[in-house]
Amino acid sequence: MALTEHTQHTPLQAAPGPEVTPKAVNVDVSGGSGMVIEWRDDHKSHYTFAWLRDACPCALCDEGRTREGRQPGQPPKPEPGVLPMFKPPVKPTEAAGVGKYAIRFAWNDGHEHGIYSWEFLRAWCPCRECSSLRAAHARNL
Repeated sequence: MALTEHTQHTPLQAAPGPEVTPKAVNVDVSGGSGMVIEWRDDHKSHYTFAWLRDACPCALCDEGRTREGRQPGQPPKPEPGVLPMFKPPVKPTEAAGVGKYAIRFAWNDGHEHGIYSWEFLRAWCPCRECSSLRAAHARNL
């Protein structure tokens, strides 16, 4: 599919509309497979828990990503010369809706400040199609 034929709504294409409201949200906290959102325009987004944790939109995490030049969902770069420590896989201990506009997670690393708006999640959908659209948009800036 050519990028010009891309029909899904994203905040990159126009002002947010009702398409950024999910039709269904499935968070697999016990199984650990991540979160799947089916949007009103029938697009499906799958977010791994690692991606969601690395995309946390709270001010502290956003500042760290900006300082390191990372996009939401990109993991932190390991520090040179430092041996990696074992860390258990990141997963939420709790997930809860925030009004009708967002979801929040409490993570097994103790972090719980990010509020993931539906608009944010749709704008940063990690699927190949949406990632390609964002890359094309960035090249045209």
